[in-house]
Amino acid sequence: MSTEKKNYTLAIIVMILLFGMISFVTNLASPMGDVLKNQFDVANWMGTLGVFANFIAYAVMGIPAGNLLQKRGYKFTALAAVSVGFIGVGVQTIAGLLNGNIAFGVYLLGAFIAGFSMCMLNIVVNPMLNKLAGGGNRGNQLLQVGGSFNSLMGTAVIFLTGVFVPSIVDAEIKQVFPLMFIALAIFAAAFIVILFTEIPETKSEVVAEKTKSEIGPMSFRHFMLGAVAIFIYVGVEVGIPNVLQKWLQNGGLGTNPNAEAIAATVTATYWLLMFFGRLGGAALGAKVSAKSMLSAVSVLGLIFVLCAMYLDPAISVNLPVFKGTEGFGTANVPVNAALLVLCGLCTSVMWGGIFNLAVEGLGKYTEKASGIFMALVCGGGILPLLQNFVVDATGGNYLFSYWVIVAGLAYLLFYALIGSKNVNKDIITE
Repeated sequence: MSTEKKNYTLAIIVMILLFGMISFVTNLASPMGDVLKNQFDVANWMGTLGVFANFIAYAVMGIPAGNLLQKRGYKFTALAAVSVGFIGVGVQTIAGLLNGNIAFGVYLLGAFIAGFSMCMLNIVVNPMLNKLAGGGNRGNQLLQVGGSFNSLMGTAVIFLTGVFVPSIVDAEIKQVFPLMFIALAIFAAAFIVILFTEIPETKSEVVAEKTKSEIGPMSFRHFMLGAVAIFIYVGVEVGIPNVLQKWLQNGGLGTNPNAEAIAATVTATYWLLMFFGRLGGAALGAKVSAKSMLSAVSVLGLIFVLCAMYLDPAISVNLPVFKGTEGFGTANVPVNAALLVLCGLCTSVMWGGIFNLAVEGLGKYTEKASGIFMALVCGGGILPLLQNFVVDATGGNYLFSYWVIVAGLAYLLFYALIGSKNVNKDIITE
């Protein structure tokens, strides 16, 4: 009998790259909203339709993708995910070669297709990376590495967009072709590596039930409220930097000729702080309960956002930034922007906290609950759309739109303190 241990190093590297691609492609949709707004001369909320299309795909694909993984396995689902991702980014690239309103429509179609891929990757990459590592501490370690790389790629795409689009007034889709080519290359390479790599699969056992159970995740109050919390959380996480970047580009930095590059750098710092926040959250996770952690960051986030809304933008702080043709240096930015950037430390640990609280005590219903959670990631497209609608409705009052964020954070605090309590312990979950 052969006891040779298989080497999955190359596949692990590809999974980590795909972990980053989720953030790379998703975060690209936010600054691309500014490009769409200026290239096609549309309102803020219409520019956000790319983000909306990307995230609403989760609502459509979340549960089907989970079923696909269960029926066809990790390798097939991973290959399907990277194929769909290649097609989605390819369609977005084609949009940059077209003119007129048809280009706008084609880009949105590409964003929607790419959203399918991101949903599928989210469902398959986490358990696959853990499986390739052999589970246990090694699996947890690689998941932390993947999550950290996810944050770094999210930071990089925001920063690089500012480099490739030095002037938002003259912005066009084709200016970000280099970023799209990078995404296409990684998807293509990932497909080839996964195709020729043996992936360990889980043998599914089909258990026949005499009667169809009427009990499910939605039978638990704390899960239902947690599902709403996930919807709101993703919207808050995306909405804060989305509107921040628009504000800095459109008057928040005055008449600074390098406003686009500076705005991109400041916004990228938000995602960078999410990286550090996740590292800190991982270190404190064994000592601080999910309830305490979610409560604390929700309160802190509320303080940051409310102060950002009411402090005088004339008060400035000096931050290290990329200043376009002037290279790296420092620049004065409104203190409001610095406070919103600090929210990245708060949002970084919310997903894990909400997930842990919501699935606590679900037992055999946990897997189905995960599929529902993934479908509700669509909040990342709906809440930013609402926030940008408020911006337009108030004549460009970007800071006022953060009342949407305040309401979201208030709900997350309610969930941490009250809504997360399991009041359905009488339901059998084994």
